[in-house]
Amino acid sequence: MQTFGACRWVYNEGLALRSGAWEQHRVSVGFAETCRALTGWKREAGREWLREVSSTVLQQALRHLDGAFSRFFQQAAKYPKRKKKGRSRDSATYVRTGFRWVEDPERPGTGLVTLAKQSTPLDIRWSRPLPAGQVPVRLNVTRDRADRFFLSVMVEERIEPLPPVFLAGGSEPKAVGLDLGLAALVTLDDGSLLEHPRLLKKYGDELARRQRALHRKKKGSKNRGKARERIARLYALIGDVRRDLLDQFTTRLVRENQVLVVEDLPIANLMRPAVGKGRRRKAKLNQTIRDAAWGELLRQLRYKCEWYGRTLVIVDRFFPSTRRCSACHTKGPRLDVSVREWACEECGVVHGRDVNAAVNLRNEGMRLYWLVAAALPPGRPALSMIRASELPDAVLAA
Repeated sequence: MQTFGACRWVYNEGLALRSGAWEQHRVSVGFAETCRALTGWKREAGREWLREVSSTVLQQALRHLDGAFSRFFQQAAKYPKRKKKGRSRDSATYVRTGFRWVEDPERPGTGLVTLAKQSTPLDIRWSRPLPAGQVPVRLNVTRDRADRFFLSVMVEERIEPLPPVFLAGGSEPKAVGLDLGLAALVTLDDGSLLEHPRLLKKYGDELARRQRALHRKKKGSKNRGKARERIARLYALIGDVRRDLLDQFTTRLVRENQVLVVEDLPIANLMRPAVGKGRRRKAKLNQTIRDAAWGELLRQLRYKCEWYGRTLVIVDRFFPSTRRCSACHTKGPRLDVSVREWACEECGVVHGRDVNAAVNLRNEGMRLYWLVAAALPPGRPALSMIRASELPDAVLAA
């Protein structure tokens, strides 16, 4: 707790120093200057508690501040803000000189971790073992709003790609098309579904009850803090269940397929604020989209395809996957969201809306995959991600 507070205080003081030096004197202050200022802060009267925290942890807080300024100068992020207790996530980073690691010979990959300024090792429940024989490079200790502590360990590990997956009796890579939706979270081109868990709806009554209990508590009281923690624990449960569901599903897809095809969804546009007429219905739709966690699903697919030697193809968002007939490729009229089945006017085939979209995405994704594969130099492995919006027009028209 004291370490988290010290890191937050040093971060804010470093931010004030750098901002004040530029605003008042037009002097640019960097990481080295803030580190020298840290030495002076620790010698000030009333700041003795800073000396009770490992200096490497405080220096890492200043390094995080320097990284935030670097991202701001590169126009990749906004100007750094002050950290506030209860609002910002509590975290502390330990480099190799800030902790002691003793591997357990009976359980390789696990062991005892003792942080600097501590005499007893941490009580850790390992989610998975580290690579045997590897010494952690860096540790990151965090605490979420549900008052749970996590230890993230950075090690050097080489992840071996999975064996290629081909269609039975051929050399063509096995591909799968994924249509993301709300009726079903994911629909595959073979008709199988991943149902929408609708966790916010499932726990909605309990969330409302705990929110009402929170508003009955006096502001600043200990009971109000306990009520906030109960709400945070429920939200943490919802997040854990959602991430575990998506993690198992994406891992299975990556193991069973060589090429995975999805649509480039404009999630930010779909989540536009609910205003004007029909705002309550739009607010419910936004909540369902948040509950679906499409962004998390796509994030997991991206890094897993890169790890295991698979290819993720992201089809352009304007591709008419829903209203295009997967049998004769005729593009039909626009379909309302409520229409779940439709018949092609040319060939008469009746399509399920989501399955037809998944088949069209798979076919379009494989077309892009072969175009890119043909343009690569001989012997070069396939790309881990192909985004249609980033390909030259000449390639798309081929």
